[in-house]
Formats: sequence, structure tokens, C-alpha cells
Amino acid sequence: MKIVVIAETHVGEHRVALVPDIAAKLVASGFEVFLEADAGEEAGFTDDAYRKAGMVVEADRKKLLGIADVVLSVQPPRVEDVAMMRTGSASISMLSPASQISIVEALAEHDVTAFSMMLLPRTSRAQSMDALSSQSSLAGYKAVLMAANRLDKFFPMLITAAGTIPPARVLVLGAGVAGLQAIATARRLGAVVEAYDVRPAVKDEVKSLGARFLELELETQEGEGGYAQAQSEAFLTRQRELMAEHVASNDVVITTASIPGRRAPLLVTAAMVKSMHRGSVIVDMAAESGGNCELTQPGQVVEVDGVWIDGTSNIPSTVALHASQLYARNITNLLQYLNGEGKLKLDFDDEITRGCCVTHAGQVVNERARQMMEAATAHQSLEKEVSR
Repeated sequence: MKIVVIAETHVGEHRVALVPDIAAKLVASGFEVFLEADAGEEAGFTDDAYRKAGMVVEADRKKLLGIADVVLSVQPPRVEDVAMMRTGSASISMLSPASQISIVEALAEHDVTAFSMMLLPRTSRAQSMDALSSQSSLAGYKAVLMAANRLDKFFPMLITAAGTIPPARVLVLGAGVAGLQAIATARRLGAVVEAYDVRPAVKDEVKSLGARFLELELETQEGEGGYAQAQSEAFLTRQRELMAEHVASNDVVITTASIPGRRAPLLVTAAMVKSMHRGSVIVDMAAESGGNCELTQPGQVVEVDGVWIDGTSNIPSTVALHASQLYARNITNLLQYLNGEGKLKLDFDDEITRGCCVTHAGQVVNERARQMMEAATAHQSLEKEVSR
């Protein structure tokens, strides 16, 4: 089986799908593994390191796509890349059906079997392949460092001859993988942390990290697979009312709330931002899916009435070396799971295969992906109607 790792072309993407030590294991397992030249440079891995691992380094992207049985990447291949792939070949990437509809359609049209690391079921069997969790954990860690760097205060308490400086106060909204890592990191830096999540089941995890769990008078909102479910506007309005005083009293607010395939819920309004004291920081980790803060500008850091709002996109890519190492293990574990004597084994009765396979035999075969695409298309149509 010929495995091809292509260079990332998405703006701001510094990760690579395979790192040398993991590549060496694939080569030892009998795979032929190819790398597009310089694909690992921005993550800190040289072409020579890949050659020493037994990979073939090739500069001609078109040639590589033409010979590949399986193409590995972080971001999915571009539409023009898909046109160069062989019929019946496969792609494994962080394909997002809701926001990359044209790519999904191209993959189906060219009869490429596409797997999305975003859609892996959250089960114990799939845990070693869960790239969404591994990358979210890195993002939660880095988000706190970004906030600490921007904040005009110390995070820990500081006792000096000139007096005592109190610790910074941090509020984390959303206690999934990213949120829990953000809580742990903020606590390690010495901040006083409180956190909120619509799923009361995470209360013990929050408390175990030394943070206070905010209990608002709202009903549970837990969906399938441990994710939060989409909330009604009435619920969100009441949630914002109850949360306003907590946002105002904290130095840092880190928002992590997102629902796969949907716009991120609005948690922090413009009025809430204005209630925060000057120098405060909001890091909106949901910026790429619309943002949890009303004033977030995706991909930018802005100042509004003295409050910094950080909408940095693709936070895992800012720690590209370790992000690539973790992602390489995730994607390789999936590849090995699908491997059946030199070719991909597609058993659609298997929950992992069924859960992450998006296109096959010229069709979109994933029901969840179809629903995400339909919802996104309907939302786009509605926005066009409103703008007329």
C-alpha cells in the first residue's frame, strides 16, 4: 500500500500528518511511505529526518497524488488536489463536512473514499485515534498561555515586601477536553479558576482540578457522545443573564463551547464585554465556528473598551511540533485499524469505520455528514435571504 503525506496549503496550518518516528513504524510494517518535499519543515521535521525513517521524499505533488493509495493530511486535500487523485484511492484528514462541502462533493465525484478524523465516535475503542481530543487538549493549554501573555497582571499570588498581589481570576466556559486542559493549566500558573458547563456530569472533573464549578439554575443540556447538545435561544438568553456577573468579575475568560457541525453558541455579549475591567482578556477558542463572544473577530486579536478579545484560529497549529506528533499517532492508529492485508478494509457494520467514513463509491455515505452539510446549506440560504 502506498501512503502519501502531502504538504499543508491552508493558510496558518503548520502541522504535518506524519512525523519521522511514526513513519519509520509504518515502513517497518511494510507500507511504502512517501512525503511531499518540505511538508514537515514548519513543524520542525526536515526531509532528511524522513529519509532516515525510510520514506521517499518527492517534490512533485501531482505525481504523488497520482500514485497514492491513501493520502494523509491534516487539512483535507483541496478540490484541485482531489482531481489528481486516483479513482478508488482514499484520503484521511480533519475533513469538516459542515464547512467544506465543496471538498466533500469533489471527493464523492472522483470516487475517493474519504475518512474524517473529526467524525470518529467517542468510544473507548476509538480513543487512540481521537485527534479531536488530542488537538483540543493542546489548544486548551495554549489558550491559557496566550491569555497570560496578554493580561497585565500576574497569574499567581505574589507576596513581596511592598505588599501582596492577589492571583488572577479565570473563568472557563465549557469543560470538555479543551476546557479541562485550560483549567489545569491556569491552576498550575496559580490562578483562581471557576468553570461552567451545561453538562453537570463534568462537575467532579472540574473540582478535581482545583476549580470551582458554577451551578446555574438551568436544565441539563447533554447530547450524544458526551457532547453538549444545541440549546434553544431561550436557554441561551437565560444562561447569559445568569453568567453576566461572573464574566464581569474575572480577569480572563476562556470560551470553549462548540457543537460539531453547528455555529458556536453565543455566551458572551457585547454588554458583558463592556462590564469587564480594562486589561481583561477573552480567548475565544470557538472563533472558527462563529465564536462564543459577540465581538470576536475570527483570526484576529482586537481591543474593545480596554478588553482584549483573542480570536486566534487553529490554536493547535501554534504548537505544531507536539500537535503533529499526537496527530500522527492518531491518524496512524486509524490507518492500521483499517488496514487489511495491504488494502483498506471497509466494514460498514463496524462503528468506527461507519462513523468516520464520509464518502465511498461515489456517494456521501455518512448520515451525520449529510445532516451537517444540509444544515450548513440551509443556513447559508437563510443568510442570503436575510441579506437581500
